[in-house]
Amino acid sequence: MDLTPRGIFGLARTTVETALSVPGRVLGLLEAAEDVVRRADTLVARTERVLDKTENLVDRAGAVTAIAETVTDDAGRTVRTSRELMDSYAPLAQRAHPLAQRFVEELSAHEVDAAIELVDQLPVLTKHLIEDVLPIMSTLDKVGPDIHQLLEVTNDVRQAILGIPGFAFLRKRGEDKEDD
Repeated sequence: MDLTPRGIFGLARTTVETALSVPGRVLGLLEAAEDVVRRADTLVARTERVLDKTENLVDRAGAVTAIAETVTDDAGRTVRTSRELMDSYAPLAQRAHPLAQRFVEELSAHEVDAAIELVDQLPVLTKHLIEDVLPIMSTLDKVGPDIHQLLEVTNDVRQAILGIPGFAFLRKRGEDKEDD
């Protein structure tokens, strides 16, 4: 270091120049710091918005997850029920398949129409069967011998009439009148 007046003057001059430049540089640093603070504030505000959106998204994801769990539980029950039904009905369906296939192949549209018409008439048929036919059928065992005897008597009367002299003539005359 130069301790001569010129060296000291140069050193003082450098010191003063440096001292004079410090406030400007400090102001620049302060402006830069303020810019950093503003940018940090903007970044914090954006981060808060992102966090709010993230929390909203997490809440919605929780609701969707709850719904998905319910759907998954329902699907699991449906699968179990379906499996039980398939296990129960699969052997029956395998045995019935050839019969059902033959039934479908042999069935015509006319037969389907007739079957539908028959099904439509089932209430009326059932009523008449129960109210009219079944009561008569329950008495057939009692009426059967009477009808048999009636047929024997009718046959005897027929033979007796045929034995009447001139009956053939009367019969022929009656037939001629029917023809006229």
